[in-house]
Amino acid sequence: MAEDKNDNDDEQVEEKTGSKKKKLILSGIIGIVLIVTVVLVLWLFGGSSSPESSAPTGSSTPAPSTSSSPEIGSALYVGMPRAFVFIVPGDSRERTVQIKAQLMVRGEANEELAKKHIPLIEGTLHEVFSSSTADRLKTAEGKGQLRELALTEVRSALQEITGKPVVEQVLFTSLVMQ
Repeated sequence: MAEDKNDNDDEQVEEKTGSKKKKLILSGIIGIVLIVTVVLVLWLFGGSSSPESSAPTGSSTPAPSTSSSPEIGSALYVGMPRAFVFIVPGDSRERTVQIKAQLMVRGEANEELAKKHIPLIEGTLHEVFSSSTADRLKTAEGKGQLRELALTEVRSALQEITGKPVVEQVLFTSLVMQ
């Protein structure tokens, strides 16, 4: 009987060490797969930042900018410091809306101008947003129209102050209606 007990203990020890070996091997395989995945993702999406690979072929003269569109340059985003919260009339009751917005501008000069005139931009956007209705904000088409109206009004306000439209797009990063 003592021998049976010792045999059972030996089997349990072998099962435990075998289980530990399996866990160690499995974690090693998972680690290798993870490293290979990270390397592949970096290789595929890393891309080249050299100017030769991204330079367009043909004429190197930039297109002339018009007064109705912002100057050409790299796209930069200016976030509004606060979300816009307002109440709009609805079909059966008033609804509270919260919109978080960012402005897309071209070039660092326009970025600085937009940052400098944040209060004017916020005021203009708040007027545009609060003039909307809940029915309009329920549809994608209505949201698109609101974005276009916001862009037109912000460009107009900035044109009066700075002499150029500055903003290329008004982007909604969040829109919640309750």
